[in-house]
Amino acid sequence: MTRFGRRRPSTESGSGLSLLWPRGIHPAWIIAAVAFLALVGAAGFRAAPGVLMVPIEEEFSWSRGELAAAVGVNLLLFGLTAPFAAALMQRFGIRGVTTGALFIVAAGSALSTFATSPWHLMLTWGVLIGTGTGSMALVFAAVISQTWFVKRRGLIAGVLTAGSATGQLIFLPFIAQLAVTTGWRSASLLIALGAILVVPIVLIWMRNSPADLGTTPYGTPELPERADGAAGPAASALSNVVATPKRNPAVEALSALKFASRHRTFWALAAGFAICGATTNGLIGTHFIPSAHDHGMPETTAAGLLAVVGIFDIVGTIASGWLTDRYNPRILLAGYYAFRGLSLLALPFLLSATVHPSMVIFIVIYGLDWVATVPPTIALCRELFGDRGPLVFGWVFAAHQIGAGIASVAAGIVREETGHYTVAWIGAAGLCIIAAVVSVSIRRGTPTGDAVPAARVNADKFE
Repeated sequence: MTRFGRRRPSTESGSGLSLLWPRGIHPAWIIAAVAFLALVGAAGFRAAPGVLMVPIEEEFSWSRGELAAAVGVNLLLFGLTAPFAAALMQRFGIRGVTTGALFIVAAGSALSTFATSPWHLMLTWGVLIGTGTGSMALVFAAVISQTWFVKRRGLIAGVLTAGSATGQLIFLPFIAQLAVTTGWRSASLLIALGAILVVPIVLIWMRNSPADLGTTPYGTPELPERADGAAGPAASALSNVVATPKRNPAVEALSALKFASRHRTFWALAAGFAICGATTNGLIGTHFIPSAHDHGMPETTAAGLLAVVGIFDIVGTIASGWLTDRYNPRILLAGYYAFRGLSLLALPFLLSATVHPSMVIFIVIYGLDWVATVPPTIALCRELFGDRGPLVFGWVFAAHQIGAGIASVAAGIVREETGHYTVAWIGAAGLCIIAAVVSVSIRRGTPTGDAVPAARVNADKFE
């Protein structure tokens, strides 16, 4: 017995094991750290389009709408890939899917440097990077937190979600500086390098489930053995939580969608998260820097402001995970969306050639709220859909990216037709208020007529 739960003899032995998995630290925390680094490596491109859009537009004279379309494809695939990636992780393992995703991100970013036509960016920015980053989307945080943790799930979901913000924080200033000094191609190669550097770490330390190391998820209580030495009923139930299903991943993902789509709560979560995506990745993430540039602000300055968003996003998302473990996630979501709407309503009056204190206040508020919505949304998917929670969250996240893709393209059209983004900012503010109302209305408990699997019920007793 250990303080972390039942431990079986590991299949990995020798002196190397003690270095990889030091005594006194549950392996789940090491897995979470590796997952965080993987999300950082995959996050480089998330902030890149806003920085690279203007120099590419100036070099090739492509329209803002054409570039926004490539970003829109990326955002759509970023979301639509997520539920299938979650099923692939359950079927073939987290390590293999994560490694493949990082290679695809690196390939897409490197190949984009050879682009000479808008459709080249549609293929590299859109298809390759969209698929790669989609396989490392926020559903990854849901899979890790549910597979490796019984306690602290909300906190871990928050920390892993912040990994994307950290990637933005790390890469964005360098991307902006390289784009200005040496060209956008150097910036693209930096993103590719960042993704490749994480691959060896994933291969060495990532594991697919606690069973791979002969242990149980973090927070599992010490479970008494039966007289014959076998694990008790509770241990058997917990083993089901981390068991790897053998069904076809596509069937598994589509089955989860069919199951969830019969319930209004799923559509409420999807609608709110679609608005979340529209007002983050789709609008601010893609168009804030070009919009600031329209007002005379240097691109490097605007990129620095988005990097500050990344700093406060780390704080806000981790705090949101902590709050999710303690308070009603519906109320949290409503508050997050309401504050975001008020911030967007003020943005058209804050943009200028220089950075004023009011703009700094906007950046801080928006940073704290950027993806603070993720931990409570994951918690609601787990509460409402049990063991299928990560797969259902994958589809909810797909709605997030559909909203982001639509907003990215729509904002580009608004800019071309009106010459500014004001209509886009105000429209997004109204959508956030709608999302706040929808979030409060989400019903409690398991969807009627669909019981949560027994393994999940037993696991909930340990939280």
